[in-house]
Amino acid sequence: MNKWTEILAGLILINGAILVGWYSAQWGVFWNFKHAAWEFLKGGIIWFVALIGLLFIMLGVSDLKN
Repeated sequence: MNKWTEILAGLILINGAILVGWYSAQWGVFWNFKHAAWEFLKGGIIWFVALIGLLFIMLGVSDLKN
């Protein structure tokens, strides 16, 4: 990928993870999961997206050095 595309994708994923975490209390009402399973799933998805975003940012910064 292009270095700027990697940085942009990383920033979008991190911001998306933050926004989903911020508004997740409102979205949890519409799905019929048990409370503990739903909280675990939300947390796992948020961490996964945030770490993928950090990976893209690190790859983009690494490409900037070259």
